[in-house]
Amino acid sequence: MTNVADSPADTPEYEGDLALAAFSDLGPWQVTLEDARWRDRVDTIRSAVQRQIPGLIKPKKVPAGGRLFEVAGRLGGGIALWYVVGRRKGGSQSTADLSRRLREAAEVLGPTYIKLGQIISSGQGIFPTELVDEFIKCRDQVPAESFETVKTVVESDLGQPLAAVFKEFDETPLAAASIAQVHRAVLADHISPGGGEEIVVKVQRPSVSELVHQDLKVMAWLAPFLIGRIPVTALANPPALVEVFAETIAEELDFRLEADNMLDVAMSLRELGQTAYVIPRPHPTLVTRRVLVMERLSGFSFDDVAGIEAAGVNTHEIVRTSMIGFLEGAMIHGVFHGDLHGGNLFVQPDGRTALFDFGITGRLTEKKRQAFLRLLMSGMISDVKGQLAAIRDLGALPADTDLDVVFHDLGLDQAPIDPTALTPDELIAELQRFVKQLLGYGANLPKELMLFVKNLMFVDAAIGTLAPDLDLFGEVVHIATYFQQNHGQQLATEMGIASEEIEVDLTSFKDSVGIDRSTESVTYNDLQARRQLIQKRMHDHRGETVKSGFLDRFRRR
Repeated sequence: MTNVADSPADTPEYEGDLALAAFSDLGPWQVTLEDARWRDRVDTIRSAVQRQIPGLIKPKKVPAGGRLFEVAGRLGGGIALWYVVGRRKGGSQSTADLSRRLREAAEVLGPTYIKLGQIISSGQGIFPTELVDEFIKCRDQVPAESFETVKTVVESDLGQPLAAVFKEFDETPLAAASIAQVHRAVLADHISPGGGEEIVVKVQRPSVSELVHQDLKVMAWLAPFLIGRIPVTALANPPALVEVFAETIAEELDFRLEADNMLDVAMSLRELGQTAYVIPRPHPTLVTRRVLVMERLSGFSFDDVAGIEAAGVNTHEIVRTSMIGFLEGAMIHGVFHGDLHGGNLFVQPDGRTALFDFGITGRLTEKKRQAFLRLLMSGMISDVKGQLAAIRDLGALPADTDLDVVFHDLGLDQAPIDPTALTPDELIAELQRFVKQLLGYGANLPKELMLFVKNLMFVDAAIGTLAPDLDLFGEVVHIATYFQQNHGQQLATEMGIASEEIEVDLTSFKDSVGIDRSTESVTYNDLQARRQLIQKRMHDHRGETVKSGFLDRFRRR
C-alpha cells in the first residue's frame, strides 16, 4: 500500500495527465489545461459571485416576496411547538426535540435549508451532538428531481440532445443532494472513442440559484432576532453564521467553479507528492454552470471498517492520509477540500482515498495562508501567543486586538483547568465566561477557519471509527516530523526562525484537551471517555436547572 508519509522526492515519474494532477491510474480521458475551455472565465465568475454576497446578506426592512412568511412560519412553528412541548423534557431530550423540529422544517423549506443542515451535520464538536445527529438525515433523504427535469437541464446547458452526448444515461440518480443530483452515464462513441466506461453526470436542480438567493435574504433578516433566543444558537452569532453560509453556498451554484476546485486540489496534491489521494477527472469540455461530467470512482465507504480491513488496507494509514493531506494543501498551497464527511470520501482497495464534491473548497489568500501556517506551527511548538496572533490575522479577531490582554483575560497565562475536575456548575460558568469574553473582543468565525475546524472534527470522528486505539500524541509528533522533513526550510523561512529551532512541544495540545502535562500518551478512546464525562455533567446541569425552575414555578402556585 502507498505510504502517505513518502517524501515528494520519492514520488515516481508520471506520464500524461498523471504528471499534472492526482488522478486515477487509467481514466476515461486525458485532462489538459488547454482543452478545459470552461476554465477561461473561472476567475471572473468567482469574483462576481463574491461581489454578490454583501447585497444578499444586507438586512432589509422586509425581504421581497412571500418567502419570509413561509420560512418564518415553518421555523417559528417548529420552535413554538418545542417551547410548549419539547422544552419541558430538559437536557439532551429537549435539544433533540428542537433539533428534530428544525430538521423537519428544513426539509420542507427546500434546498437552501437542507444544504445548511448538511453543513451542520458535518460539524461534530462545533454544534450540539443532538443537532448534528438529526441533520445527518438530510444527507440521504432529499427527494430527486424527475428525469424529464434533469433531461431538460442537461440538454439546455450542453446545447445538444441527450442521446447525442450519452450512449447511456440512467434515469434513476445514484444520489440526490440539496443543490444537485448525480446520474450514471456512458459517453457517446464520437465523444469517447473506444470508451464505454461508466462516468457520472452532476446536474443542478432548476431554479435552485434563484431560491438560494431569496433564502439568503430571508436568513439575513431573521438572524438578528435569533441571537440568544434558542439553545443551538446561544453560543454563536447568527448574522455572522449567515455570512459564512452565504460565502460557502454561493460558489456551489456554478459547477465551473467546482471543476476548477477539483483541478486545483488535484494539482496541489501531485505537486506535494501526495500519492495516497485520487481525484476524479472533470471532462475537458462537458462542464457548464449546471452540468458537470466527471470520471466515476468507487470504493469502500469511510465507515466500512470491516470491508476496508478485509481488503488488507491499514486503517491507521487512512487516518494519517486525511490529517496530512488537507493540512499540507492549506499550509503550502492555500487550498483544501472544505467539506470532508463520510459521503465525500471512498477508500479504494489499494488504500488510496478518493475525494468527491468540491463545491465547498477552502481558498486562502497569501496573507491568510501564512497566518494559517503560523497557527499550526505555533501549536506544534506550544507558542500560545503565536496562535492568538495567527487567529487574529485569519480574521477571527479584530486587527487592533490587544493580544496580551486576551492572553491574560482568557487565563492562558495560568495553569490549565481539567474540565473533568469541575462540578457541573463550575464547568458551565467557565464555558460561559470564556465565550462571553471572546464575543466581547469581537470574535467571529471566518469561512476558511470554520471549514478547517469542521474538517478537523471529521478527522476526529474518523479516528474514532478507523483507529480508536491510535496514540494521538505519537501521531502529532509523526505529522510534525513529516512537515519538518519535507517543508522544514520553507516553514522556518516563512515563520522567521531557523529550521533547527522547530521542536515539537505537546504542552499546548495537552492543555487544549485538559490533560495533565505529564501524560505521555493518549488514545482516541481515552479522550472520548473524558468528553462523555464532560457532556454528562453539562446535561445533568441542564436537567437540574430545568427541574429547579419547574419546582420554583410549582411552589409559587
